[in-house]
Amino acid sequence: MPPETPPHADNTFDVIASSRQRHSVEPLLLNTSEVATMLNVSTSWVYREASKLGLNGYKLGRGRNAKVLYKKAEVIKRVEQQRMH
Repeated sequence: MPPETPPHADNTFDVIASSRQRHSVEPLLLNTSEVATMLNVSTSWVYREASKLGLNGYKLGRGRNAKVLYKKAEVIKRVEQQRMH
């Protein structure tokens, strides 16, 4: 009688796990430090000047710990506008 094979001997679990890892979700919102990095400016500049550039911040939470997030598409659009021809 042949020995029993374990239930995952055919590597089904490994295939499922690797397929999940390949499908990462691209973030739609960026925090202030990520925006500052993309625009090559300081975070305080982003807080002060973002609305003048048309970057609308979305405040999540209340009080001092509230997070301000920006749409990634708007930031990319701003970067493309600044590109030199």
